[in-house]
Amino acid sequence: MREDVLAMIEYRDQPSILVFADSDQAQARAREAVAAADCRIAAMMGPAEALTQLDRCAADVVYAEIAEGGDEAWIAPLLDRLVAEAGAGRRSVIALPGALLDLAAARAWHSGVDLLPDPDEAERAAALSIASHPPAARLNDVSRQGNALLHQLSEEAARIANILANLSGDEAGGETEPAPAEEDEPAMSAPQIRAIIRARRMRDQFFRGELFADPAWDMLLDLMAARLEQSRVAVSSLCIAAAVPATTALRWIKALTDRDIFIRSADPRDGRRVYIELSDEAARALNAYLRAIQRIAPAVI
Repeated sequence: MREDVLAMIEYRDQPSILVFADSDQAQARAREAVAAADCRIAAMMGPAEALTQLDRCAADVVYAEIAEGGDEAWIAPLLDRLVAEAGAGRRSVIALPGALLDLAAARAWHSGVDLLPDPDEAERAAALSIASHPPAARLNDVSRQGNALLHQLSEEAARIANILANLSGDEAGGETEPAPAEEDEPAMSAPQIRAIIRARRMRDQFFRGELFADPAWDMLLDLMAARLEQSRVAVSSLCIAAAVPATTALRWIKALTDRDIFIRSADPRDGRRVYIELSDEAARALNAYLRAIQRIAPAVI
């Protein structure tokens, strides 16, 4: 096995990637992604050697390619270790099947760990390029595009946070200021909000879906409905509600969590899962917005 690992080492000037892959197909996908990101493979090996080799290989980035049906017995310890590596400054990219997203989100929620549920080739390459090229470096096209998207996402998350922070105050300052008791009452029922979500999805039957992609708003509505239903929403379920690729949805969830719009909470009965919910401030602001639009156009709602 050691000879096979040494045979996979590449010596070039590009950033180095330590690859863990648990099948031949996963190794092939990893090679393609590393090449597309303009990086080199420092070493490639199976999961059994992951924990021991992390200390021995001085690669710039760790990339784990987990195939469908991966064994949680090695995945969970690896995720824990990659979080520790990220805390020490070494970034990781983890491509994994969507079925393992809740496990990964519960154990590897860190800004230095990029989770890619069911990614395509472009998403793999972009994530590796962003992780391996410092911002000050001259980036190739895929890295520039990926950083631009992340910058745009961060700015949009900040804008949404500012809007939500001001909504309740704006509503209270209007001419029709509600009584304090009214402010605490839900502006809409959960079925009404679910109806709005269904109406938004119906647009995809008549127009290209990407024309109206708005994952932040779709997730806000879904979490508001869940709050009224007193139900809990797992990360994987919220990604579905976002109506965009899971990788994009997960980045939005992280950005909105960083802005305290969303809150993560652990499942006390299952350490492999975390839930996402609206912060109290975000819920109050959204409720104020829903009340305001009811006054403007109640028939539309």
